[in-house]
Amino acid sequence: MTYLAVSPHAGISWRINGNILLNVHDLLSVVPPIQIGGAGVYNSTIAALGYGWKNGDFSAGPSLAIYFMPACGSTLCGHVAGMAAGAHTQINAYIAGPLGVSVSANVDWIGGSSLVITGYVSVLVVVGPVLRWSVR
Repeated sequence: MTYLAVSPHAGISWRINGNILLNVHDLLSVVPPIQIGGAGVYNSTIAALGYGWKNGDFSAGPSLAIYFMPACGSTLCGHVAGMAAGAHTQINAYIAGPLGVSVSANVDWIGGSSLVITGYVSVLVVVGPVLRWSVR
C-alpha cells in the first residue's frame, strides 16, 4: 500500500579519513489523516558509512524504525505499531552550492504479531531538497 507522507530529515556527517564519512540520520515520516486508514508515523534512525566528494556523497548502513501506521492485509485494515530493523542508503547531489537533491531508501522488516498483517517488508523512498552546512 502506498501513502503520501511529509518527511523531515536531519543528519550529521563527519569526515573520518579523507573522503570516508560517518553519518547519523533521523527521518520522521508523518502520514496525514487525509487517506484511507487515517494518520500514521514512521521514524527511522540510521547509522551509516559513506563516501563524499566535492558535489555529493553516498552512504549506506543499518536502520531502526519505530512506527504506528495504517495498513491493510488480505481481509482486515487497521493500524500496526512496533519496531523494525532494516537497511538504509542515501545519495546527495549538490547542484547549486550548498543546495541539492537527496534520494534515500529504507527497507525494513515489519515483524511481530498483528491481526492486520504478519511479517512484512516496508520500503520507504524519500526524494527532496537538501541543504548542506559545513564547518571549515
